[in-house]
Amino acid sequence: MIDKLAFVHPDAKIGNNVTIGPWTYVGPNVEIGDDCWVSSHVVIKGPTVIGKGNKIYQFASVGEDCQDKKYAGEPTRLEIGDNNVIRESVTIHRGTVQDQGVTRIGSNNLLMAYVHVAHDCVLGDNIIMANNASIAGHCHVDDWAILGGMTGVHQFVHIGAHAFTAGYSLVLQDVPPFVMAAGQAAVPRGLNVEGLKRRGFTKDEQLALRRAYKTLYRSSMTVAEAVEVLAEDAASQPKVKLFLDFVTSSERGIIR
Repeated sequence: MIDKLAFVHPDAKIGNNVTIGPWTYVGPNVEIGDDCWVSSHVVIKGPTVIGKGNKIYQFASVGEDCQDKKYAGEPTRLEIGDNNVIRESVTIHRGTVQDQGVTRIGSNNLLMAYVHVAHDCVLGDNIIMANNASIAGHCHVDDWAILGGMTGVHQFVHIGAHAFTAGYSLVLQDVPPFVMAAGQAAVPRGLNVEGLKRRGFTKDEQLALRRAYKTLYRSSMTVAEAVEVLAEDAASQPKVKLFLDFVTSSERGIIR
């Protein structure tokens, strides 16, 4: 149902069983998939594609021009997957031509009130960003990561799968998968053991990741030395391989 007080551009494509509340604006080049619910006072601008089953709460701004001063009106995009919850006053900006020209958000994510997702960011699936968490341009956040309230993430930072940042963290470098980070600037605070348990990691997987964490962060080895030591475990433990591949591919450098 589209409220009579909503404005939906005639070029917008609206799926089946979509609710759009009063005083919401849906612009041209916007696609909204089936079974979405959009509250009142929401602004959605395009080019933006939103998948199925998403819930967008009041005062959210979705698909707006980015805040990069180099942006000159180029036709960039926002792509959002399925079953996301986008709470009050969340802001999500489209990409820039200096990157891939697209901001991407996966599926089953929870973006709590006042979250900001800047241009060219890529979010995976099952992510939680708590109130007022903000990620700057060109950041990547992998599946199952949790960003605590008021977390601030510097541009070009990569946060790995199942990582966790404590509230008020300032993240200036990459956070490897499975690692808890906290502080200003954020430093490693241990393995996200509780998250691994909740998601069904086996005891063997947890033990292997504990060894990997201790080798990288609790020994006197350099990163290069730790990587060499961990190569054997990575060959038989896919989770350790994920951890190791992240470390070796980090362009910004990992938190230490």
